[in-house]
Amino acid sequence: MATAILRKTLNSLNPNNTTIIRRSLPSYATVATQSQPDTTSSSFTFSADHNDDQIYIKARKPAPSTSVTMPMSFMTGSIVGKRFYKQVTTRPADDGIGWSVMLDYRTLKTPSKRPLKCPTLPLAKAIAAEWEYQLTDGIRPFTMPLMKLACTALERVPLTRPKIIDNLMTRFNQDLVFCRAPEDNVLTKGVHELQVKKIDPLLKWVESEFGFKPVVYSSIFGGKQEDGLVKAVENVLKKTNDNELAAIDALASASHSLVISIAMFRGRLQIPEAIELIRLEEDMQVEKWGLVEGGHDLDVADLKVQISSAAVFLGLTKKF
Repeated sequence: MATAILRKTLNSLNPNNTTIIRRSLPSYATVATQSQPDTTSSSFTFSADHNDDQIYIKARKPAPSTSVTMPMSFMTGSIVGKRFYKQVTTRPADDGIGWSVMLDYRTLKTPSKRPLKCPTLPLAKAIAAEWEYQLTDGIRPFTMPLMKLACTALERVPLTRPKIIDNLMTRFNQDLVFCRAPEDNVLTKGVHELQVKKIDPLLKWVESEFGFKPVVYSSIFGGKQEDGLVKAVENVLKKTNDNELAAIDALASASHSLVISIAMFRGRLQIPEAIELIRLEEDMQVEKWGLVEGGHDLDVADLKVQISSAAVFLGLTKKF
């Protein structure tokens, strides 16, 4: 009777559980079980190297996983754990569409457990390089901006594309390049002159590209652009693919300017030119009053990473 109850209990246990379960039973149950071993279950084994009033149940080790999934904390920038792999490689995706990144024998997956499929081999190799240069004491997502952008393009953009475009267009009238320092103020006259010199050529490009002249203003609350310009810019966003929209959204978030982002997307601005326009006023103040170490220098470094990674991601996703 005791043996039958014990067998029924063992069969109800999860065979994938690797925890050793220790349970006290009467000694006669132990003897009966040892004399009539259970041959119907291969998931557990008995150990007789202990006291007669105890039974030790050991589960088999699960088969090694063939994939590795990044936790959701990967997208937040916190350290997600120690490096658990030795070699990073790339290979064609299982379905033949795109490329996969391999950590040893495991296929890299996104935080939502979807295979991380890169549209081009150069992008896959760049992401593999980000994983290759991780230290043994911890995986640092903030050193892998291309991986983050790839996950965004695969998971966030397809589900929230209309919302992303709406958010970008909501801030369009308050774009950085439309805001102009007052010309009649002695404190801001120098800034105004610098904006005319550096930003006006970009505004002329916008007019030639979309057929509408942008409106500049001095109010911190922004102004209103012509409906034709707004619709033309919105149409550009709607025609982008998921990778392009992810890059433009990242550029706009870092630069506070959809115009600068689209200019980079269209090839009008390069990375150094974009950073110069974004930091135009602040660099002028630094030149006048000096740089604050641990403040301005870190801001510049962070901006360069965000703008450069989005621009590189945009280039690596293009198929020639």
